[in-house]
This record gives sequence, structure tokens and C-alpha cells, in this order.
Amino acid sequence: MDQIVERDVMEYDVLVVGGGPAGLASAIHMKQLNPDLNVCLIEKGSEIGAHILSGAVMDPIALNELFPNWQALGAPLNVPVKEDQFLFLNETGFKATPNWLLPKCFQNHGNYIVSLANVARWLGEQADALGVEIYPGFAGAQVLFDENGAVKGVCTGDMGIAKDGLRTAHYQPGVALHAKYTVFAEGARGHLGKQLMAHFDLNQGRDPQAYGLGIKEIWQVPAEQHQEGLVVHTAGWPLDSDTYGGTFLYHLDNQQIALGMVVGLDYQNPYLSPFEEFQRYKTHPAIAKFLKGGKRLSYGARAITAGGILSLPQLYFKGGVLVGCEAGTLNASRIKGSHGAIKTGMLAAAAIVQALADNRERDELPEYEAAFHASWLKDELWRARNFKQWFKKGRTVATLMTGIEQKLLGGKFPWTIHRTKADHECLLPAAQCSPIAYPKPDNVLTFDRLSSVFVSNTNHEENQPVHLQLKDAGVPVAVNLAKYAGPEARFCPAGVYEFIEDADNIGQQRLQINAQNCVHCKTCDIKDPTQNINWVTPEGGGGPTYTNM
Repeated sequence: MDQIVERDVMEYDVLVVGGGPAGLASAIHMKQLNPDLNVCLIEKGSEIGAHILSGAVMDPIALNELFPNWQALGAPLNVPVKEDQFLFLNETGFKATPNWLLPKCFQNHGNYIVSLANVARWLGEQADALGVEIYPGFAGAQVLFDENGAVKGVCTGDMGIAKDGLRTAHYQPGVALHAKYTVFAEGARGHLGKQLMAHFDLNQGRDPQAYGLGIKEIWQVPAEQHQEGLVVHTAGWPLDSDTYGGTFLYHLDNQQIALGMVVGLDYQNPYLSPFEEFQRYKTHPAIAKFLKGGKRLSYGARAITAGGILSLPQLYFKGGVLVGCEAGTLNASRIKGSHGAIKTGMLAAAAIVQALADNRERDELPEYEAAFHASWLKDELWRARNFKQWFKKGRTVATLMTGIEQKLLGGKFPWTIHRTKADHECLLPAAQCSPIAYPKPDNVLTFDRLSSVFVSNTNHEENQPVHLQLKDAGVPVAVNLAKYAGPEARFCPAGVYEFIEDADNIGQQRLQINAQNCVHCKTCDIKDPTQNINWVTPEGGGGPTYTNM
């Protein structure tokens, strides 16, 4: 578009981009420390919690610090963990690990089974009560810089742009939100965070980030199959021994079960489909027994940052900070990230409040990163620094070494293993791999992608530019299909990408992008072997609408 856009400008002390646990904790803690601060939070989902998806077993350690009275305030942590089970699955059976053999990172006594979406909604209520201005349905589309090169805020996305890029009758320009400091809390592979890391070279000297794709469903099950407070984790089947991943099955209240699978996006076989592997998992006798006679209520998917402390970027830059999964503070060994998100949000808030008290604006905040390195979170992540790396050496070696490091040595060991490859570099040519034959869905335990997207409540305005952009439109067929057998059609858990007959070139195929199906998981942006797909923000409010995820 060549039209000149005049935008409204709104000024704040602090702007927070993202309404997950990290962003909300940051906004809340700033108002706790200085109620007079003018704090604004924007969230691309239609409401707070709409795009939040996690297992989730929550460690309340950081919430205890943010709200020591969270129970009296009605925080939705209602199901304490009562029992842990860790199973190694083969195709038809399993071996259970005795609890006394489980490393501490796999034990959940004192933790709670939660819907993280509902926890985020509750945090949003607390933030609102403290005076934080919250604007859901507004996506941060562009980073704004001042004349000194510091971040001065973001611009929200324009509304009412048609597929052809022209303005419709419903056009509304985005708003320029200026702030003295900006907190970026978009979650894993954040659209703006990715740009900031490149712009400020925040990953210099760090290991490449590692990601996993988490796929989740919630089921309503018969009472006799429900054990409130039971936590079941598995490794092994259906994934092969060289593919990093595992599963979870958590018994919530109200006869509901949350179950899912995380597949490391450094997998090698382009024929692998994380979605189909998850469907197979549900057919295992040890899992199917919980679901028999039940009903699937919801579905979703989201990438997680799993590289740990060795992949953590520099957390600060002129005018802003990265917090939570935007930076990558999830502990993959514990499959937990919400406590780290809340903690980093609080640490960033404290640094910003002090900087503003000292009349420093749009400065660098190395004191935030120093506070992180002095925190219990850094110690926790440091103890788990080798977890993901051991799995690249096979499941047997990983199991043995994780046990030695975490159980025998208590997380204190002198060696460190580094990663050198990004996830998209790990995919092998299809000619070197064997195709995987996945069974057809039975629509009882297993389902297809489109019916799954339906129960994710995903919706996008149809007449808008495609937010999954190809840098080179020829690459999907010429490279990805020819060399890697078109992995886009398998790594996407929402049926966004499919290769179909090219009507203009008989006998050839083309890539069709069904952007309206996108659940904003970010897998394509991460795993595309040519890095030709660029995920950008669609019109605000679009995407899934998760309720209890």
C-alpha cells in the first residue's frame, strides 16, 4: 500500500506486549511496586487466555512471590498433584519407573494441575484491579525505534485490510503505542521477539534455540476412569528412540483429563507427523483405558522453547526486555515454564521500576539479567542444562545420564554439552528416510486435523492478507517437496499447508496455504527446512479461542 497512514499515538510509562503469565506478572508487579505508573498491556488473542495453551502442572513458587495470598484471592489452582507415574511405553505394554527412582525434576508433590488459560484470565483480573490498561484483540505488529536506536514501543496491526492489500470499508489504522520501556512477552518464537534478537544480536555466543511442538486435548471421561490429581508422563512409543519427545496425561477436576504430546522439532525424518504420533499415542492400552467412553472437548497446539539456559538470549536491550517463553525460560526436564515466566516478569518489572525512579528512560537494563543470574530460576535451569542435549544421543543414553545428573548428583555436575544445530537444520532428505504409515482416524479415540481445528474454536477474518508469508513462492515445490517430500503438510498440526494439483501446470503440484486454520503454534516458522515461511501477526483477535487449555 502506498497510502499514507496517520496513526493515533498513545504514551505510557511501560508497555507490555503479550497477555500470558510473564506479561501479566510483569504488569502486576510494576503496579505493586509503583501504583502511579501508567502501564498498558496488549494481547493478540480475542481475550486474555484465548491463546494460552500448556499441559499444565504448575509449580506455585513464583506465584507465592507475586501473590502470597493467591489462595484467598481465588487463583484457579484447585487440583493438587496426588500421584506421579512415569511409564516407558512399547507398542502394547509399558514399564513403570518406581517413584523412588524418579529424579526430583520428574516429581510433582506440592504442584497443581491447572488450566493455564484460566490462570492467565485470573491474573488478568488482578492486573485490571491494580489499574493496568488491558487491550485484548490488538496484535503488536511492528517494533518502533527512537532516534537513538532504542525501542520506543510498538505499532498495533491495521484492521480491515483485504487479501489484495487494499483497505476495506472497515479499515482502521493501527495505533502507535509509545513507552519509556517495553516488555516483550509473546511466548515461544514471538513475532517481534525474533526481530529484536536479530536486530540487537541478542543470541551472540548462545547455543541455537531448541523447540518442541506441544499438542493437547481435553477429554470428559466417565467417573470410574477418573483419578483427580493423577499425573502420568510417558516416554518411548510411538516415537522412535532417536526422536526427542514425551507425553503427559493429567487428571483435572470435573472428570476431565488433559493429555498431550511434545515432539522435539529437531526430528530428522520429514515423513514424521507430530499430530499423527499424538493420535497413535491415545490408542495405547495404558492410555486408552482412561479415555474409553469419554468425549473430546477441545484441541490445541503450541510450540515451546526447550533449549534452556544455554540458548537463553541476552534479556535486555535499549528500551526493552524479553521475559518468559519469549526468551526461553521453560525447564524442559520438568516440562514446566509458567513459574519461570512469572519470575522473569517480576524481575524485569523490578528493574524497570527502579530505572524509572532513577529517571532513566529507554536505557539498557543489565541489572535485570544480573537479577536473573542471582535467582533460584537460574540455578534451576543450570541444573537442567544438559537435559535436551542427552536426548540427541538416543533415549537409552539420555535416560541413564539424566538419572545420573539429576538423581545421583542432584543437578551438580561439572560438564556441559552444547548444541550446534538449529531445529530446521536437522531434517534429512526424504531419500534417506522411510515413510511412516499412519492409521486413519476412527473418530472415537483418534481424529483428523480439520475436526481438531474445529474444537479449537479457531477463526480468522477471511478477507485479510495471508499471515503465513513465503519469502520465495517457488521454494515449497522446488525444494521442500522435491527434497524433503513436503514436510509442511505433516509438521503443521492444523492442516494449514497442503500440496494439491496445480491447475495451471497439469501433472505438477503447488502449495496451498489455508491460513484460516492456523492455531498460531509457530511450528512452520521454526521447522521449515529452508526458513522460507515467515509467521507474521494476522488481524488482532484472530486465531484459537481456548477456554480451559
